[in-house]
Amino acid sequence: MLRPSIRKRILAIAVGLIVLMAITSVLSTVMTRKVAHQLDELSGKYVEAYGHLARMNVRSLEQALAVRRMVIAKTQSPPDDAAFAEHQKTYEAKDLEIDKEAQAARVLINAIIDDTSTDSDNARLGRIDDRIENVNKDLRRYLSDENKRMLPLLASGNFAEVRASLARADTLRDDFNQKVEEIRKDMLAQVRSDAVVTMRDQQKAIVISMILTVLAAVLGLMFAIFVSIGITRPVRRLLDGTRAVEAGRLDGSIDVTTRDEIGQLTSAFNNMVEQLRHKEKMRETFGRYIDPRVVEGLINRQSLTTTDGERRVMTVLFCDMKGFTSLSTGMTPQGLVKVMNHYLSTMSGPIRNHHGIIDKYIGDAIMAYWGPPFNEDGEQARLACLAAIDMARRGTTLRTELPELLGVRTVPSDCDVRIGVATGEVLVGSIGSEFMMSYTVMGDAVNLASRLEGANKAYGSHCLVSAPTIAAAGDGLAFREIDRLVVVGQSQPETVFEIIGREDELTPDQVSLLDSYSKGLAAYRERRWDDARHAFSAGLEAVPGDGPSRAFIKRIGEFQANPPAADWDGAWRLDEK
Repeated sequence: MLRPSIRKRILAIAVGLIVLMAITSVLSTVMTRKVAHQLDELSGKYVEAYGHLARMNVRSLEQALAVRRMVIAKTQSPPDDAAFAEHQKTYEAKDLEIDKEAQAARVLINAIIDDTSTDSDNARLGRIDDRIENVNKDLRRYLSDENKRMLPLLASGNFAEVRASLARADTLRDDFNQKVEEIRKDMLAQVRSDAVVTMRDQQKAIVISMILTVLAAVLGLMFAIFVSIGITRPVRRLLDGTRAVEAGRLDGSIDVTTRDEIGQLTSAFNNMVEQLRHKEKMRETFGRYIDPRVVEGLINRQSLTTTDGERRVMTVLFCDMKGFTSLSTGMTPQGLVKVMNHYLSTMSGPIRNHHGIIDKYIGDAIMAYWGPPFNEDGEQARLACLAAIDMARRGTTLRTELPELLGVRTVPSDCDVRIGVATGEVLVGSIGSEFMMSYTVMGDAVNLASRLEGANKAYGSHCLVSAPTIAAAGDGLAFREIDRLVVVGQSQPETVFEIIGREDELTPDQVSLLDSYSKGLAAYRERRWDDARHAFSAGLEAVPGDGPSRAFIKRIGEFQANPPAADWDGAWRLDEK
C-alpha cells in the first residue's frame, strides 16, 4: 500500500508556512495601520489642538494691544477718531479669532473622543473641552461688560476711570491666559500619553513580526533538510531519465525502489515513456491538425483521419459579438488582443463545458458543432442549446467587464452577443492539404446556423435556432416561435425559434411575454393587424426590452400602410446575411 508520507508532510509544512506568512502579513498590516492611524491622530489632532490653544493666548495679547491703542488714540489732542475706529475693528476681529481658535481646538478634541479605534483618555479630554468652552465664554462676557463700561468713559474723557477699567481687563485677561496655559499643559500631557501608546504598539508589531519570521525560517530550514535527505536521490534518478527523454532516448526505464509518492511518480514516468514511444509514431498525423479539441478524438478514433468524408446529422452553432467592429475602432493592437482573448475565452467556456467542439475562430465569431463521434445523437441538440443559454448569460456579464478592459466608463448599447444554432445533415471529414488538415463540417445546416446568427439583428434577439434543433433538444428548455423565415441562399421558409432559457428558471414576466407573443404571432399570420399589435404591445409591457415584439410592431405598421399580397404565406424574407 502506498505511504502518503511525503505528500502529507510537504502539504502540512507548506500550509503551515502559508498560514504563518498570512498571519504575519495580516498582523503586520493591522498593527501598521493602527500605528499609522495613531500617528495621524497625534500629528493631525493632538498637536493641532495644542496649537489652537497656543494661538488663543497670542490672540488675547493682540486684543489687549488693540485696546491700548484705542485708549492712546482717544488721549491724543485732538483725539484720533479714525485710528480709534480702526483699532476697535481690530479688537473685535481678535475677539472672533479667539473664539474661532477655541472652536477649532474643541472640534479636534471631540474628533479624538469620537474615534473609538485609538486609545485615549476620553474623560480627561472631555473635561478639557468643557474648560475651553467655559474659559472662552467667561472671557468674552467679562471683557464685553468691561468694554461697555470703558467706551463711555473714553468718550467723556474720564481717563482715570479708563485706566482702572484697563487694569480690570488686564486682570481678567491674565486669569484667562493662566487658565489656557493650564489647559495647554493638560493637552500636552495627552500628547505625550498618545505618543507613548503609539511607540508601544510599534514595538509590539516589530516583536511579533520578528518572532513569526524566525519561526517561518526554522520551519523552512527543516523542510529543506527533509527534502534534501528523503527526496534528492530518487529525484536525481528521475532527472537523469527526463534528460534521456529530452535527448530522444525512449528505450530506457527507471527502477522503482520506494513505495511512496516518489515511487508512484517513477511508475508514472515509466508509463509516460511507454506512451511516448507509441505516440511518437503518430506525431506526423497530429501535426496536420490545429484544433486541440479534436486531438483526443484523433488519437482514440483513427476514423477521424480519413479524408473521404461522410454524411452525419450534426448541430452547428455560430456566435458573434454585435457592435464589436465599431467597439474595436481606435484600439491599440495590444488592447484589441486583450479584449479578443477575454471575449473568446468567455464565450468558449460554455461550449467546452457542454462537450462541444470549437471548429474555428473567425475574427470575433465562433463556430462550434456537436455530434458523433464526440456526442451521442440524442444529446447533441440539447447540449448546444444549453451552451447557447450560458453563452447569452455570459454575454450580459461580458458587457459589465468590457469597460474595465477597454478603460472606458460604458460600452455602446448595441454591443451584445448573437447566437445561431441549426441541426441537420452535414458533410463531416478531414479537409485540407498535405501540410495541414482540419476536421470540420460543411453543409446547409452550417449555412443556416450562420444565417440565423445574423438574423438576430433583424429581430433584436440573442439566440435563434432552427426547428429541428428544438425538436431534438427535449424537455426542460423554454423557447418561443419567432417567425417563418427565408434566409439568404434559401427559397423555402424555415420556422425559427428563440431560446429563452431553462424552463424552471422563467420569471412571471417572461411567461407573460411568451403567451402574448404567441397570440400576436397567430393574429399577425391571420392579418389581424390591430389584434397582433395589441398582443405584441402587451408583451413589451411584460418585458420592455423585447426585440422581436418591437420588430413585429414596426413590421405591422409597414403592412398596414402597404398590405402584403393576397397569396402571402406569413413568411419573412431576409435580404442580407
